[in-house]
Amino acid sequence: MPPPPARSWSAWLMALALAMLVAASFATLPLNWSALLSADAVRSSSEFLAGFAPPELAVPFLVKTANATLETLAMSALGTLLAVAGGLLLALPGAGRFGRPARAAVRAVLNVLRSVPELVWASILMIAAGLGPFAGTMALAVHTAGVLGRLFADALENAAPLPEQSLRINGVSPMAAFLYATLPQTLPQMLSYTLYRWENNIRAAAILGVVGAGGLGQMLKYHLSLFQMQAAATVIIAMLLLVALVDAASFATRRALTR
Repeated sequence: MPPPPARSWSAWLMALALAMLVAASFATLPLNWSALLSADAVRSSSEFLAGFAPPELAVPFLVKTANATLETLAMSALGTLLAVAGGLLLALPGAGRFGRPARAAVRAVLNVLRSVPELVWASILMIAAGLGPFAGTMALAVHTAGVLGRLFADALENAAPLPEQSLRINGVSPMAAFLYATLPQTLPQMLSYTLYRWENNIRAAAILGVVGAGGLGQMLKYHLSLFQMQAAATVIIAMLLLVALVDAASFATRRALTR
């Protein structure tokens, strides 16, 4: 009979620390559950939600919503594409291929890029580029480049080094060895990361419109600020349909890549 596995006290201590953190969060935050579930709160919420029905279905407004939907989709797709290019460029030094000092410097840059939210990047870029989808697209690209650069760098570091080393020993150039040995190992994982971030960028692109970056978010902010709830309901439905469509397409693509 095999001996029982050794207990990992570090795992137990980590779980205990997380449990204490959750308990402290509940104890310190002023969570007023009674006010949330009171009769007045339920009635007010019901009256507010009732104002969204029925959604606006006039043909001119539907055409306008469809154009904003395409704009949101274009923002997310172009922002993700630019982020992939930037992430790949930063992933190579971030994976330690140009020495430890370059790795530390690039990792610090990636931390900054992904630590700043898309809304903050959009607010900064709109000062230079003005209102519209360009600032939103660049905000998505900058933030997502930080995320993908870190994920790509980790994937490259975790790749098996023997295939590339074998090619290098046999006289293959470093770039060719990387392209034929290491990159094929990590490419499916990189594509999966890219598709997942594209899904996130669809949602983020819709939110960026709130600060004037175009698309469905800008329409939603405009109609909500004027209390045009039925028009806002149509925009929200368009957001839900767009996210569902992209999620389905991304899921099907990931399944095809893993077969």
